[in-house]
Amino acid sequence: MNILGMAVFLSSSAFYFYGVNCLISKHMVHEFIRFGLGKKSRLLTGYLQLLGASGLLYGFFFSPVLVFIASTGLTVLMILGFAVRIKIKDSLMLAMPSLIFAFINLYICIEYYKMLF
Repeated sequence: MNILGMAVFLSSSAFYFYGVNCLISKHMVHEFIRFGLGKKSRLLTGYLQLLGASGLLYGFFFSPVLVFIASTGLTVLMILGFAVRIKIKDSLMLAMPSLIFAFINLYICIEYYKMLF
């Protein structure tokens, strides 16, 4: 498997994990309160993460356009997540995972864009 395929599987796995956690984890409930975001934001984030993960995985096998759309959405979601972390003055160490996943999904997005257009 090439680097692009590994990036797709890494990202989809991570977003399945974090999406489920956003929906059911008490820790994530407390984190979103700390972020200054409510229940609706937490649930929306969880569902968007699951939708993005599903789009990456399904698209990898069946629809490159879907991978492009999902990776674009996840990139935006992670940039917003990074911005929230900076806004609440989290340490760079706590903010880095969102930035790393933004870059991973940006890489996926760019590579699939090159394939499609």
